[in-house]
Amino acid sequence: MLSRRTILGSVAVLGVALATGVVAYAQGHGYGPGMMRRMVSAMIDEALEPAQVTPDQRTKIYAARDRVFAAMDAQRQTRGQHMQEALALFEADTLDPAQLAAFAAQHEAQHKQMADAITQAIGEVHDVLNPVQRRAVADWIRTHRPGSHG
Repeated sequence: MLSRRTILGSVAVLGVALATGVVAYAQGHGYGPGMMRRMVSAMIDEALEPAQVTPDQRTKIYAARDRVFAAMDAQRQTRGQHMQEALALFEADTLDPAQLAAFAAQHEAQHKQMADAITQAIGEVHDVLNPVQRRAVADWIRTHRPGSHG
């Protein structure tokens, strides 16, 4: 009988493998980081239009966006190494709970770094825009986000 930890660990490793496969597939079909960066930048520009931001505000917002992109790039560079670690854990004759916990902790730390970069960017953009501009951007997002039917 497999322990609950072993089952959860196996599911986690397979989840990482699936996610990596989806990313690799997307990158192989024209949806790599450059394409996503252009799409996100275009959406930011569209969202800023109704807010009538100044060139100085736009520069500051782009700087916040670029810091988030840099954090994403840093994570992307280690993706292959993480896959190899996941596969090594999965292929082992016995699953070492300590190694699995370390693997999970490493991923949690990376997710926190990404969340911190996004949170910082939200705060920076908030501080750059005045209340009327923030409302205009928020309204644009509400009507244009996926699933909004706007």
